[in-house]
Amino acid sequence: MRELCVVILLVLLGDFAAAADAVPLSALDLSQMSSGWSVPKANANIMGKALSIRDKKFAMGIGTHASSRLRLQLGQNALRFRSVIGIDDSAGGQGSVQFRVFADRQLVFHSGTVTGKSPAQRIDLDIAGVDLLELVVDDNGDGSANDHADWADAKLTLRDDKRLPQALAPFETIDLKTASFHLRFVVGDDRRLYQAPICAAEEQLPPSRNQVAYPQGGDGYVWEPALQVVHADGDRSTSLRFVDVERTGLEDEREQVRIRLQDDVYPLQVDLYFRLDPARDVIEEWRHIHNQGEGKIALERMASTSWLFDAPDLHLLHFHGDWADEMNPIAEKLTPGVKSIASLLGTRATQFVAPSFVLSLDGPPQEQQGRVIAGSLAWSGNFQAAFEHNGSQVRALCGVHPFGSTYYLDAGEGFQTPTMIWVSSNRGLGEMSRKFHRWARKHGIRDGDKPRDTLLNNWEATGFDFDQQRIEGLLPPAAEVGFELFLLDDGWFGDKYPRVNDRAGLGDWRPNPKRFPDGMEPIAQSAIEQGMRFGIWIEPEMVNPQSVLYEQHPDWVIRQPHRDLDYQRTQLVLDLTRPEVQQFERSAIQETLKTRGVSCVKWDANRYVTQPGSAYLPSNQQTHLWIDYTNNLYQLMQQTAREFPQTELMLCAGGGGRVDYGALRYFHEFWPSDNTDAVRRVALQWDYSYFFPAISICSHTSEMGNHPLHFATAVSMSARLGMDIDLAELSAEEIATCRSAIAAYKKFRDVIHLGDLHRIESPHDGARSVVNFVSPEKERAILFAYQLKSGARRVVKPQGLDPQKSYRLFERHPQSGRPPVAAEGQSMRGHEWMEQGVRLSTSAAIQATILEFTANEAT
Repeated sequence: MRELCVVILLVLLGDFAAAADAVPLSALDLSQMSSGWSVPKANANIMGKALSIRDKKFAMGIGTHASSRLRLQLGQNALRFRSVIGIDDSAGGQGSVQFRVFADRQLVFHSGTVTGKSPAQRIDLDIAGVDLLELVVDDNGDGSANDHADWADAKLTLRDDKRLPQALAPFETIDLKTASFHLRFVVGDDRRLYQAPICAAEEQLPPSRNQVAYPQGGDGYVWEPALQVVHADGDRSTSLRFVDVERTGLEDEREQVRIRLQDDVYPLQVDLYFRLDPARDVIEEWRHIHNQGEGKIALERMASTSWLFDAPDLHLLHFHGDWADEMNPIAEKLTPGVKSIASLLGTRATQFVAPSFVLSLDGPPQEQQGRVIAGSLAWSGNFQAAFEHNGSQVRALCGVHPFGSTYYLDAGEGFQTPTMIWVSSNRGLGEMSRKFHRWARKHGIRDGDKPRDTLLNNWEATGFDFDQQRIEGLLPPAAEVGFELFLLDDGWFGDKYPRVNDRAGLGDWRPNPKRFPDGMEPIAQSAIEQGMRFGIWIEPEMVNPQSVLYEQHPDWVIRQPHRDLDYQRTQLVLDLTRPEVQQFERSAIQETLKTRGVSCVKWDANRYVTQPGSAYLPSNQQTHLWIDYTNNLYQLMQQTAREFPQTELMLCAGGGGRVDYGALRYFHEFWPSDNTDAVRRVALQWDYSYFFPAISICSHTSEMGNHPLHFATAVSMSARLGMDIDLAELSAEEIATCRSAIAAYKKFRDVIHLGDLHRIESPHDGARSVVNFVSPEKERAILFAYQLKSGARRVVKPQGLDPQKSYRLFERHPQSGRPPVAAEGQSMRGHEWMEQGVRLSTSAAIQATILEFTANEAT
C-alpha cells in the first residue's frame, strides 16, 4: 500500500462539499458495528435524536457510544474517507473519548482526547488502495459514562459506487475449527492477540488483558508468562502485536495456519503455528521465535502452547510412575494455584511422569460422554505442563521446562519450540482416543498402516550368557512356533571390554569376536533361513567407563567437571551437543544397521542426566545442553529413519522412559515398561491407550508374575504381540498355547493394529477389564475380556459394531479345558449383540476370553 496522505483539519463546524459518488456510512449495514451502550444509530445520535455537535445539527452520520468499532471491507474500491467527529450534545457537555482510524491495520488518524466541550474535528483521509478500514471509539481511560460519540456526515468516496463496502464483525477474529472443536483468536484495539476462553459461556468483547493469546512477561501481564525474553539492552519486557495471518492447505485435507506477531519496540518476531486435521479433531501447535535485531537476546521461557480455559468444573487426568511401574492415572479437579507436571531427567524424561494428559471440561472424565481435550507434548527432553488457575480461568502452559534452559539467540537466529498435540472430543475419552489413534497411525508413527510382525526376544532365555551357537539354537523353535522376527538383545558387542554384563562395553559397537567371530551377518542369515527377520539391540547414546571409547574420549560425556562422576547402571551419557559425538553415534548406528539381514533395531537408553554439563559448550551456553541434546538426538533419529527406510525401529528407554510423539515419529513402536507381568500390563496398556494406538505398544509375554500362559498371551495379543520367553523351558502344552496365540493373532492382528479401540470395562474399577477393536469397515471386531479377580460369569457387551449388520460370534485362542461360550457360532444384528451381550464361561481370576464378531457377508 502506498503511503497514506492524511489531511486533518481542525475547524469550526461547516458542511463538506460532497463528491458525486460519495456514499454515506449511515447507508451501510450497521448491524456489525459495536457500541458500549445501546446500538449504533443511523442518522441519529445514540439517544435516537438528531446528531448535534456544539449546537451544529447533521442530517447524516452515525451515533454510537464508547467503546465502539466499525470494520469495513473496502476491496481497494475507496478513494477518501471524510467525517466530522466529536461528542454529541446529548451528553450535556460531559464525556471524554478518543477516535482512531486504521487503514489495513495501520493507524492513520488519532484524535487525542475529545471531551463534551471540545470543538468538532474534521477528518479527510486518502484511502486509495486500502482493503480494510476500521473506525474505533474508546473511552479516555476514565470510564464510559456519557461517551456519546458521533461520526457525523461520514462518507466514503468510491471508485465504483455499485461496489459497496462490506461491514465485518467489530473485532478481527481468527477461527481454528475442526469437526467438533472451535478455537477463536481476537485482535484487540491495542493490536494484541487474544484468545476466547475455551468453553466460555459467552464471548467477552473487547477481551480482557488476561485473555492475551501468548502471554509475555514484563508488560502488564501479571500471571505466569508463556514467553519471557531478555532483550539485547537488558530490558525484560515484551509486548507482541498482531501483524497478519496466513492459511495454507496441506495434503490429507489438513490446513496450516501461521499468525505473526511483532514486538512494538524491539526487533522480535513470533510466529504462532497451527496444523489442523479437521476430520480427526487434531490441532498441532508450535512457536517460532526470531531475533531480528543486531544483538543477542535470551529466551527464559518459550512455551509451545498457552490455551486458556474457563474453569467452573475443569478436571485433569495425568499419569505418574517409575521404572517398571509406568502410567498410573490420577484424575483431579483443578483448583486455584498452579498444578505442574514436569520432568528434569533429560534423556529418560518420561520415567516418572508423562507429557500427555487429558482436560475434562464437564467434571471427572468419562469414557463415553463429556467434553474432553487430550494434550501431548512431542518432546523427549525436559518438559513442563503447568496449569495455572486464577480463580475463574485456567491457563495451560506446556513446553520445554524453563529451569536451566535459558536459550540465547544471536542476531538473525530463530528458535522453534516443540510441537503440542491437542485432540478433542464431545463424547468422552473413548472417542478422543480413537481420533488420536487415527491421527497417530497416519502422522505420529512410521508405517502406521502396516500390521507388525510377531517377535521373540532372547533376553529371558539367555540374559548376557550367549554366543552364536546358543542364539542359533533358539531360532528353529521360534520359527516352528510361528514367530516372524527374532530380536537379539543386549550383549553382542565389545572386544577389549566385552559386553558380558552391564558394567562394560557400551560405546564399543563392534561384534564380540569370541561370541560372533564372523560378525553379525551369519546369525542374521540363520534367522532368515528359518523364515524370520532379524533384529538387534543398541544403546548409542551411552558409554561405560570400561570401554575403549571412554578411554580415548573421556571428555565426550555429560558431566560436571569438578564433581565425582555419578553413575547409573555403571554408564554415562554421551554429549550430543559435540559434533564428534554426533558423528560417532551416526557411524555406530550405520555400521550396525547396514549389516546384511538386520531389519529391526531396538534403540534403548538406560539412564537419565544427573550432572548436566558439557565440555564442548562454552560457559555462557551451558543452559543450551538440555535443548540441543534433544534436537541433535532427533536429527540422529531422523537420519537413521531416512537412511534405513525398511528397518523397523523400536523405541525404548529402560522401559517407558521415552514415550512421546517427538521421538515416535521416527519409530514404529515403543517399549512401554520393563514390567511384563500380564496383570499389570492390562492396566498399563489401558492407560497408554488414551494417547497411543495398539500398533505402537509392544506387549511381550513373559514369565514375570508367574501367571497362566494363556492369560499372558491374551494380554499381549491386544497390542503388538511379542514374547520374552525361553521356549526350551516350556511344556508341550505351553508350546501349544504359544502356537495357538500366534496363529490366531496373525488372523486378526489387522483389526487390532488398524481398527478402532473401545474401552468397555476399566481394570481400575472392578474384577474384570474389557476392550474391543473394530475394523474400519466394521466388518470384524475382536473383544478381549480379562478376569482379574474371581467373580460371577457376567455378560460382556461389545461396542462399535454396525447396528444393522449381522455378525457371527467365534471364540478365538480358547483356553484348553474350558467350555466355549454358549453363543459360539450364533448370529445377531450388531445392535442386538451390543444390547444383549455375551455371557462368558470365564469366572475364575486370571483368565481371559477372546471373541471375534464377523459380519456374515464377510465370513
